[in-house]
Amino acid sequence: MSEFDSNPFADPAGDNPFNDPSVTQVTSVTVEPVDQFNPFPAHPTVFQDNLATHTTSPYQPAVLQPSSVPSPQATAAAAQANLLRQQEELERKAAELDRREQELQSRGPTGKQNNWPPLPKSFPIKACFYQDFSEEIPPEYQRVCKMMYYLWMFNCVTLFLNLLACLAYFTTNNSRGIDFGLSILWLILFAPCSFICWYRPVYKAFKTDSSFSFFFFFFVFFCQVVVFIIQTVGIPQWGNSGWITAFTIIGSDKAVGAIMIIVAILFTICSVLSVILLKMVHSMYRRTGASFTKAQHEFSQGVLTNKTFQTAAAGAASTAASTAAQGAFQGNRG
Repeated sequence: MSEFDSNPFADPAGDNPFNDPSVTQVTSVTVEPVDQFNPFPAHPTVFQDNLATHTTSPYQPAVLQPSSVPSPQATAAAAQANLLRQQEELERKAAELDRREQELQSRGPTGKQNNWPPLPKSFPIKACFYQDFSEEIPPEYQRVCKMMYYLWMFNCVTLFLNLLACLAYFTTNNSRGIDFGLSILWLILFAPCSFICWYRPVYKAFKTDSSFSFFFFFFVFFCQVVVFIIQTVGIPQWGNSGWITAFTIIGSDKAVGAIMIIVAILFTICSVLSVILLKMVHSMYRRTGASFTKAQHEFSQGVLTNKTFQTAAAGAASTAASTAAQGAFQGNRG
C-alpha cells in the first residue's frame, strides 16, 4: 500500500537533472552582478604593467645626426684620383693595342701567325705554314682533307721504319749499304716534298676552291701513288723494304725478314689508301665546278700578278728596248 501513498504527480528525486552535484556546485557560486563588476581589479594585468612602464619612462627627445657634406678639397682629391685611374686604364689599353699591332706585323701576309710545324717558341726555326681545318676548310671537305694529312704522317712513319729495316739488313749483310743509304735519302726527300708538293696543294684547293691547285695535286699525287707501288714491290738495291726484298732475306735471317715484311705491309696500306683518297678527291673536284680552262685562267692571273714575274718582265723589256735603240742608233750612224 505504500506505493499508493506516494504522489504520482510529483517529480521523482532521482530523475531531477538539477539535483546533479556538478550542476548544483556551479549554480551555488555567487557571481557578482554586472553593476558591481570592476574592470580594474586589484591585480594589474600585463597590459597595465607595460602601460605603467612606458608612462613612467622619462621623455628623450630625438637627436638628429649631423649631415657629413664633403669639403671642396675632398671633392677635388676624389676627382683627381678618378682621373688618374682612368689614365692608367687608358695607358694599359694602349699598351695592349701596341702589343697586338706588333704581333700582326710579325705575322705573315695573311695576317695569321704560322702554326705548323708546331715547334716551341724557343726553337730557332719558326713555323712555316698556317693550318686550321675548322677555320679554313669547308665542313664538307674537312674529313677528306684530314685523311690526306694523316696519310702524309703515316707515310713519314713508314719511311722511318723503312730506314730502320734497311739498317738492320745492312748490319747482317755489309754488301747492302746502298739500301741503307737510299733509305736515308728517301726519308729526307719524300717527307718534306710530299707535304709541299701534294698535301699543301690539296689543302689550298679545298680552302680556296682553286682549279689550278686541284690539277697540280692530281699530277703530283699520281706520281706519289706510283712511288708507293714501287716501294711496296721492294726492288732490291732501291732502298725499299718491299715484298721482294723481304722474301729474299727471310730465308737467311728471319728477324730482319719479319721487320721488312711489316714495312712492306705499311707500304701496301699507303698504296691502297692513296688510291682511295685520290678517287675521293676527284669526286669532290667534279662537284666543285672546276675545269681545265679555269685552271689556266688562274695560272695566268697568278703569273701576271706575281711581283717577281713583273720585275723580270720589266727588266727584260727595258733591256730589249735599249738594245733595239742602240742598234737603230748605230745603223743611222753607218
